[in-house]
Amino acid sequence: MHIHFDKVYYEPDALKYELGKKLQDKYKDLSWVEIESHNRIPELTAANNRDFPKLKRLLIIGIRKTHKYVENHKVSDWLVPYTSSGCRAMCLYCYLVCNYNKCSYLRLFVNREQMLDRLLKKSFTAKLQTFEIGSNSDLVLENIITGNLNYTIERFAREGRGHLTFPTKFDMVKPLLNLDHKGKTIFRMSVNPQDIIRKIELGTSQLYPRIQALNDVAEAGYPVGLLIAPVILIPGWKKLYAELIELLADELSEKVKQQGFIEIILMTYSFVHNAINTEAFPNAVKLLDKDAMTGRGRGKYSYRNDVRAEAEAFLREKLSQHLGTMPIWYIS
Repeated sequence: MHIHFDKVYYEPDALKYELGKKLQDKYKDLSWVEIESHNRIPELTAANNRDFPKLKRLLIIGIRKTHKYVENHKVSDWLVPYTSSGCRAMCLYCYLVCNYNKCSYLRLFVNREQMLDRLLKKSFTAKLQTFEIGSNSDLVLENIITGNLNYTIERFAREGRGHLTFPTKFDMVKPLLNLDHKGKTIFRMSVNPQDIIRKIELGTSQLYPRIQALNDVAEAGYPVGLLIAPVILIPGWKKLYAELIELLADELSEKVKQQGFIEIILMTYSFVHNAINTEAFPNAVKLLDKDAMTGRGRGKYSYRNDVRAEAEAFLREKLSQHLGTMPIWYIS
């Protein structure tokens, strides 16, 4: 998969790093615009919501300066700010939009050695810990630009304790299959019904390639997980998710079914999403369902408790029938 960008915005000091120099050469034919900070690009902040797809075709290169780890209690002990934030894809519900608004374009941080040094040190400070390195971006997508996952997985295998983990909606896993990972990286694939992927998860890999990628990484010895996320309760959702679970039961390898685990996350939507989607994707599926959703925090909407309970019971029943060997670690 080749990713085309229209323009590069960069912090000058980023070009002092090895990765910065490689990116400068890789995208030498593009227009490069110097910026003071990847967090403050006034001309992009001032863009209209309808320009969201254009903003997604920009690449921002900088240095990550904040390294605050956040405690987590799901599949990891810590959420770790890592080598990128934002994403090239345009999922209509993307939680990164809550953080970055329309400026949820892909930012690459070139100081990967510094970030991994810190993570390696942290891995020796307590009992065995798991570090979520993919909470701010999709690292499989980023990897085909930077090679950062290859670097990270192999170096952590040699020098780290515990595990790394990340989720993805992309199938470009071939560069990862022959790495000496020593079982220390947990690979998690996010899936949804194909109709939802096509209409809502814009710019991501399709369902069958995602399933094949998960089978491939399991075969390569990685510990694996399956995210059914986010569950979106559009009209006909029971049929869509029942068919998805039956398809997964047919297509997932025995290794995935015997060794993998499942996470389920119901969609959270927001006023910001709604504003951007209304202007940038006026013909898209409407995700704000005021009959089924309620306010949750500032400007956010989630499904009402009774609606969530119905969805949870339905999914647990179907998964028990068809993928009963895979434990459900949580539903949120």
